[in-house]
Amino acid sequence: MLAKANRIVRGDDFRRVVRTGRRAGCEFAVVHRAQPEAAAARFGFIVSKRVGNAVVRNRVKRRLSALVRAELGDIETADIVIRALPPAGEADLATLRAGIVPLLVRR
Repeated sequence: MLAKANRIVRGDDFRRVVRTGRRAGCEFAVVHRAQPEAAAARFGFIVSKRVGNAVVRNRVKRRLSALVRAELGDIETADIVIRALPPAGEADLATLRAGIVPLLVRR
Protein backbone atom coordinates (compact mmCIF):
# COMPACT_ATOMS: atom_id res chain seq x y z
CA MET A 1 0.00 0.00 0.00
CA LEU A 2 1.16 3.51 -0.75
CA ALA A 3 1.88 5.92 2.09
CA LYS A 4 -1.02 8.19 3.02
CA ALA A 5 0.85 11.22 1.65
CA ASN A 6 0.99 9.52 -1.75
CA ARG A 7 -2.70 8.60 -2.07
CA ILE A 8 -5.67 10.44 -3.54
CA VAL A 9 -8.67 9.54 -1.41
CA ARG A 10 -11.24 12.29 -1.85
CA GLY A 11 -13.77 12.04 -4.65
CA ASP A 12 -13.32 15.73 -5.46
CA ASP A 13 -9.63 15.15 -6.11
CA PHE A 14 -10.36 12.17 -8.38
CA ARG A 15 -12.86 14.25 -10.38
CA ARG A 16 -10.46 17.21 -10.65
CA VAL A 17 -7.61 15.06 -11.96
CA VAL A 18 -9.77 13.14 -14.45
CA ARG A 19 -11.55 16.24 -15.76
CA THR A 20 -8.68 18.72 -15.91
CA GLY A 21 -5.59 16.54 -16.20
CA ARG A 22 -3.65 15.51 -19.26
CA ARG A 23 -4.34 12.00 -20.48
CA ALA A 24 -2.14 9.24 -21.89
CA GLY A 25 -3.03 5.63 -22.40
CA CYS A 26 -2.06 2.14 -23.36
CA GLU A 27 -4.09 -1.02 -23.83
CA PHE A 28 -4.21 -1.67 -20.05
CA ALA A 29 -4.87 1.76 -18.53
CA VAL A 30 -5.44 5.46 -19.00
CA VAL A 31 -3.23 7.73 -16.90
CA HIS A 32 -4.62 11.15 -15.96
CA ARG A 33 -2.04 13.68 -14.70
CA ALA A 34 -2.87 17.08 -13.17
CA GLN A 35 -1.04 19.80 -11.31
CA PRO A 36 -0.27 18.71 -7.74
CA GLU A 37 -2.15 20.04 -4.73
CA ALA A 38 0.44 18.59 -2.33
CA ALA A 39 4.22 18.58 -2.07
CA ALA A 40 4.45 14.87 -2.95
CA ALA A 41 3.23 12.88 -5.93
CA ARG A 42 -0.23 11.46 -5.22
CA PHE A 43 -1.94 8.53 -6.91
CA GLY A 44 -5.43 7.14 -7.21
CA PHE A 45 -6.72 4.02 -8.93
CA ILE A 46 -10.03 3.46 -10.70
CA VAL A 47 -10.87 -0.17 -11.48
CA SER A 48 -14.44 -0.70 -12.68
CA LYS A 49 -16.52 -3.87 -12.71
CA ARG A 50 -15.77 -4.23 -16.42
CA VAL A 51 -12.25 -5.32 -15.45
CA GLY A 52 -13.54 -8.39 -13.59
CA ASN A 53 -15.01 -9.62 -10.35
CA ALA A 54 -13.89 -8.31 -6.94
CA VAL A 55 -10.92 -10.65 -6.73
CA VAL A 56 -9.60 -9.55 -10.12
CA ARG A 57 -10.23 -5.85 -9.43
CA ASN A 58 -8.37 -6.00 -6.11
CA ARG A 59 -5.49 -7.88 -7.74
CA VAL A 60 -5.24 -5.18 -10.42
CA LYS A 61 -5.24 -2.44 -7.76
CA ARG A 62 -2.49 -4.20 -5.80
CA ARG A 63 -0.39 -4.62 -8.93
CA LEU A 64 -0.84 -0.97 -9.91
CA SER A 65 0.07 0.13 -6.41
CA ALA A 66 3.21 -2.03 -6.50
CA LEU A 67 4.23 -0.52 -9.86
CA VAL A 68 3.79 3.00 -8.55
CA ARG A 69 5.65 2.24 -5.31
CA ALA A 70 8.60 0.81 -7.26
CA GLU A 71 8.80 3.84 -9.58
CA LEU A 72 8.00 6.56 -7.03
CA GLY A 73 11.48 8.08 -7.15
CA ASP A 74 11.37 8.54 -10.94
CA ILE A 75 7.91 10.11 -11.13
CA GLU A 76 7.65 13.89 -11.09
CA THR A 77 5.38 15.51 -8.52
CA ALA A 78 1.81 15.46 -9.82
CA ASP A 79 -1.64 14.17 -8.97
CA ILE A 80 -2.10 11.01 -11.03
CA VAL A 81 -5.16 8.80 -11.46
CA ILE A 82 -4.74 5.45 -13.20
CA ARG A 83 -7.95 4.08 -14.71
CA ALA A 84 -7.61 0.37 -15.48
CA LEU A 85 -9.14 -0.96 -18.69
CA PRO A 86 -10.62 -4.48 -19.05
CA PRO A 87 -7.43 -6.09 -20.49
CA ALA A 88 -5.62 -5.22 -17.24
CA GLY A 89 -7.58 -7.96 -15.49
CA GLU A 90 -5.91 -10.64 -17.61
CA ALA A 91 -2.40 -9.14 -17.72
CA ASP A 92 0.43 -10.25 -15.47
CA LEU A 93 2.65 -7.84 -13.52
CA ALA A 94 5.45 -7.72 -16.10
CA THR A 95 3.03 -6.91 -18.91
CA LEU A 96 1.37 -4.17 -16.86
CA ARG A 97 4.78 -2.74 -15.97
CA ALA A 98 5.83 -2.61 -19.63
CA GLY A 99 2.65 -0.74 -20.60
CA ILE A 100 2.13 1.62 -17.68
CA VAL A 101 5.56 2.62 -16.34
CA PRO A 102 6.48 4.60 -19.51
CA LEU A 103 3.28 6.62 -19.02
CA LEU A 104 4.14 7.36 -15.39
CA VAL A 105 7.72 8.53 -15.90
CA ARG A 106 6.91 10.58 -19.00
CA ARG A 107 7.95 14.20 -18.62
